[in-house]
Amino acid sequence: MAEIQQITAHELAQRLAAGDDVQLLDVREDWEYAFNRIPGSRLCPMSRLPEWAATLDPSQEYILYCHHGIRSMHACAYLQSRGFTRLVNLIGGIDAWSREVDPSVPLY
Repeated sequence: MAEIQQITAHELAQRLAAGDDVQLLDVREDWEYAFNRIPGSRLCPMSRLPEWAATLDPSQEYILYCHHGIRSMHACAYLQSRGFTRLVNLIGGIDAWSREVDPSVPLY
């Protein structure tokens, strides 16, 4: 299995600012997404991974994130085992995004 690509919060911010066609998947749970999120992300809770994974296009690039980057790495590994090849994990998750890019996103 290939190594999963990773991206820093700053690199993601640059891609978003450049207008890249970035599909952001937030694998946290509903209550976490309600509390804070990266604008433009789609909620895809880890607890319902097989359900929402079936709705994704395996040829599309997806950037996944969670609170600190662990759950999203597991979700990337699951998707990779299902044939997805364009997966990127946000290092440090939304916590890194809040601390390094957008301090208006509340920490928890």
